Amino acid sequence: MSRSALAFEHAVSNEMQNGHFLPSGHPQGSEEARAFVHALLKRSMPQVNDDTIQDMLTRKAVVLEHYPKKKTKQKRKKTKGFTAKQRRELRLFEIEPEQQRYSIFLPLHELWKQYIRDLCHGLKPDAQPHMIQGKLLKADLHGAIVTVTKSKCPSYVGITGIILQEFKHVFKIITKEDKLKVVPKLNNVFSLEIDGFTSYIYGSKFLLRASERSAKKFKLKGTIDL
Repeated sequence: MSRSALAFEHAVSNEMQNGHFLPSGHPQGSEEARAFVHALLKRSMPQVNDDTIQDMLTRKAVVLEHYPKKKTKQKRKKTKGFTAKQRRELRLFEIEPEQQRYSIFLPLHELWKQYIRDLCHGLKPDAQPHMIQGKLLKADLHGAIVTVTKSKCPSYVGITGIILQEFKHVFKIITKEDKLKVVPKLNNVFSLEIDGFTSYIYGSKFLLRASERSAKKFKLKGTIDL
């Protein structure tokens, strides 16, 4: 918008606020209206000469700008979760001693087997082993029965039980003797069997949280390194 138009807008705004703009009994004819507006601008903008005022009124439309109020965006409050220290203090992931019984979690194992069957489309005898292996490596293992088959620490070899919790570096396993074992993934090889298919998990290549494995690309060829 030009400076003259801005000045005109400011003048009209002032006259409207002061109640001087188009009072009762204002002229109705075009010439009288022109004379009225010319006088209005001359009174409101004495520093502007007649030629400029005449130029503003000659075959030109003056558009008054409208400035809408800016809407203030309400910031969404982020829900804060517990910190790792708070989770430890609240003992959120601890299993009470009276709940550490193998028989309690057998239904969980049955649910896991059905979940794997659905994931692998039935585990048919003619299914490709590498396809099943790839599915199992990305599957949720809570409820799976696993066995430590190889380890750099001989005391871990032979531990068998249901996975109750999986963390980035360890499995928590409940054995048939109702013992809760914390088995590290590093330097251990685990085997799990379902409907005649046996899969091996190299723990050193499995140092991920359960939620992160679905996007991980695993090499299906095994390695002898623990």
